[in-house]
Amino acid sequence: MANLTVVYDANVLYSAVLRDFFVELALTEAVEARWTEEIHSEWMRNVLANRPDITRDRLTRTKNLMDFYVTNSLVTGYEEIIPQLQLPDAGDRHVLAAAIRCTASRIITFNLRDFPSEVLAPYDLKAQHPDDFVLDLLIINHKAVCQAAERQRRRLKNPPKTIDEYLATLEQQGLIQSAALMRQLCYQN
Repeated sequence: MANLTVVYDANVLYSAVLRDFFVELALTEAVEARWTEEIHSEWMRNVLANRPDITRDRLTRTKNLMDFYVTNSLVTGYEEIIPQLQLPDAGDRHVLAAAIRCTASRIITFNLRDFPSEVLAPYDLKAQHPDDFVLDLLIINHKAVCQAAERQRRRLKNPPKTIDEYLATLEQQGLIQSAALMRQLCYQN
């Protein structure tokens, strides 16, 4: 059983590198990751809009694999909660509703200002930047994070990445502090 239930916002799943890493984290005992069909639709729509070289079939396959391998990841039955929620961007209410439905403790997102703490507090929720989330996981269970990162890095074949290249990629994706701590905890000889 995971120690921490979280909802990944679509912006965390948008980048293939982050999506793969955060799914790897979801396969550990440290975190129970959740998302919805609506979250899937959002990240897929944005990838298709910005990457004409990627097909809908390819993304659908990825989505289906995520749902298959990450146990209990798909949140349903949250839709009736949406109308009662108020957020700066009404388009984000589905994420908060899903987090409430699955009793998550955190929403992992790059858009922290879209999830004000005063709105989330009554639900015992907080929004957390992905870098801060991974830092927390490294403190709670660095072995699980290191194993997840190394599984992802070793799977990279086109092109393969050295440890330094892999960590630089995570930094480019916004995991600056996490990559630095991973360098110390995961890759010191």
